[in-house]
Amino acid sequence: MSTGISTLPLPRWEESDVVVPPPGDEPGAWSGAPSSIVVDGVFYLAYRVRLPIGEGRGISNVIARSLDGVTFTQVTEVRKERFEAESLERPALVHTPDGRWRLYVSAATPGTKHWRVDLLEADTVAGLAEAPARTVLAGDETVGVKDPVLHHDAHGWHLWASVHPLESWADADRMTTEYATSPDGVEWTWRGTALAGRPGEWDARGVRVSSVRVDGDEITVAYDGRATAAENWEERTGIARGSRLADGSFGPLVAEGGPVGSPHAPHGLRYLSLVDLPAGGRRIYYEATRPDGAHDLRSEPA
Repeated sequence: MSTGISTLPLPRWEESDVVVPPPGDEPGAWSGAPSSIVVDGVFYLAYRVRLPIGEGRGISNVIARSLDGVTFTQVTEVRKERFEAESLERPALVHTPDGRWRLYVSAATPGTKHWRVDLLEADTVAGLAEAPARTVLAGDETVGVKDPVLHHDAHGWHLWASVHPLESWADADRMTTEYATSPDGVEWTWRGTALAGRPGEWDARGVRVSSVRVDGDEITVAYDGRATAAENWEERTGIARGSRLADGSFGPLVAEGGPVGSPHAPHGLRYLSLVDLPAGGRRIYYEATRPDGAHDLRSEPA
């Protein structure tokens, strides 16, 4: 299933393992939206657990650890009630340069289409469960913000987030990826649209950056896209590229290829997350549609 167009790998499926099965056997039951990192040779995976609409939606974000990248043991969990949220979506797990742990949590405001991002920070992964939450990407009455992807380098902190317009309830599924920078990963300045859907293409309705790989001044991303509102929750994955600007920030991304999807209708394959392995090589994690319509969290070497 890989297109072979980029050094950022795309899933082949045949070599993948189920890392986390869904909480049910029906559409709307999902385990996925992974955020993966490797610290001191140990794999850490943050992901979202979801039930169908009417049964709870995104009930929690789980953080688990593994020595082989396939078999994970849960370390801690944060549930939607803690954030007074109707649902939680993709978390972003970060190990900071000074050795602290951060979890960026996407939380839905009850009774609305609005999303915000809260930050938890602690000395240990387990400590995130009790860490105080502070809102770092609030959105407003016109946009909801969720699903951030972060990168830190000599120029500071960089963030790509999914932004949804709220002017119309029927159009709130539309999404662009907006780019922001920060000196500390807490206070953010929006820089502009990094990636938008292309009329008439497979990603026309919305795009969401899911994984970022920086090589010098070049950036390659995996992103989720959908052509229609009916494809909401069943996005497929493509590739886009960009480059660094003179001030150290990154410019807009240009879509290059895709999509790849699950072999099982309606072919959802989204939230790709990439890690470099301690001994060399890479591993990817992603959420994908099963034959019964549920989504599981899968992984494969890349």
